[in-house]
Amino acid sequence: MEQIVTSLDPAPGALAAGAGAAAKQIPPAAVARLTLYLRALTTLLSEGVDRVSSESLAEASGVSSSTLRKDLSYVGSYGTRGVGYEVQYLNQHIAAALGLTRDWKVAIVGAGNLGKALARYGGFESRGFDIVAILDADQMVIGSEVGWLRVSDAADLEAVLHRTGANMVVLALPAAVAQSVCDRVVAAGVRSILSFAPVMLQVPDGVNLRKVDMATELQILAYHAQRAQDPDDGGGAAAGDAQGLVSRF
Repeated sequence: MEQIVTSLDPAPGALAAGAGAAAKQIPPAAVARLTLYLRALTTLLSEGVDRVSSESLAEASGVSSSTLRKDLSYVGSYGTRGVGYEVQYLNQHIAAALGLTRDWKVAIVGAGNLGKALARYGGFESRGFDIVAILDADQMVIGSEVGWLRVSDAADLEAVLHRTGANMVVLALPAAVAQSVCDRVVAAGVRSILSFAPVMLQVPDGVNLRKVDMATELQILAYHAQRAQDPDDGGGAAAGDAQGLVSRF
C-alpha cells in the first residue's frame, strides 16, 4: 500500500528537481519550505520588487538564511553575493521545480459547507490550480451553482473526471463514503488525492494521498498553548491535558 501522509507529515519520498538540477532529489522538508519561498516571492512581485537578498527572503519565509540557501541549491538556484536573487526568475524556477508550470485541474467531491468554500476560494487559480468540477450525491444540491460551477451528480463521477480532464481530486466527504469514492477516483485514473475526510484511506502504490485533519491540528495547538501557559510544569500536566483532549474527540 502507498504510504498515507497527513497535513503534519512531509510527502513520502522526495521531489525531483527541475531541469537545472535534474540529478538532485529535494528532501520532503525542503519541498515544504519551497512553497513558503514561492509565496513570499509572489508577494514581492506584486509589490514591484526586482531583487531580494537571501536574508530578506529568509526573514519573510520564517527560516534562516543558511537554510534558504541550502534549499534553493536543490533547484539549482544560487544568488549573487551583494546582489541577491532576481525575484521573477527565482519565482519561476521554484514553480517549475514544484510542478506548478503544468496544468492542474481539480475536481471537488462533496458540496457541503467545506466543499463549497474550497470551490469559491480564489487563491487556487493564482497558484496554478483550476477548479473544474464539484460533485455531490444529494439530489437537493445537484444542479445548484457554486461560484461559476454547477454541482454535478456524484453518480457520474467517472464521466465528469474524464470530461473535465481532472488530474487531482479533493475529497470533502463524510467518513462513511470516503473510501468507496476514493476507490472510484483511483479506478478512473486520478493519482493525486487530497482528503478532508475524518478517516484513514487506503490507496494502491503509485497514488499520492494527502490527508488534512483539522481536529489533529487543533489538538496540537491546544497542547502547545497549554505548555505556554504552564512553562514550569515540565510538560507533564500539559501532556496529560492534551491526552484528555484527544480522548474527548
